[in-house]
Amino acid sequence: MSQIERLRKRRDFLAAARGRKRAEHGLVLQARERGDTAPPRVGFTVTRKVGSSVIRNRAKRRLRAAAAEILPLAAKDGYDYVLIGRQATLTRRWPDLLDDLRLALRTVHANSTGTARASSAASEPASPKDDPHG
Repeated sequence: MSQIERLRKRRDFLAAARGRKRAEHGLVLQARERGDTAPPRVGFTVTRKVGSSVIRNRAKRRLRAAAAEILPLAAKDGYDYVLIGRQATLTRRWPDLLDDLRLALRTVHANSTGTARASSAASEPASPKDDPHG
């Protein structure tokens, strides 16, 4: 993961939180397109709800290892990624955790290009008679 820099500043984590999100069984991925062509950056976090500091650190180690394996192949330049650990991060089978990260990356990148974006028309009524307010 030498070409992928680490996020260390709180403002970078907060900016990524305003970007695209994808929750999987073993992790939550937040991704934000920075608008430049610099190498991707990644940060890791696990909330106190997951457990004690020992447990949270174990979850972060698993996330870092998964990121080291997957991000060099799937991360895009100009993106910041934050991987958030969940309770299942600790117990999820390793191949499944890697698949979770791959799927989350595919989803956030597909949404950013508009290929998998849900249209706003889907949330609007199909016809005037379906509209309860109309």
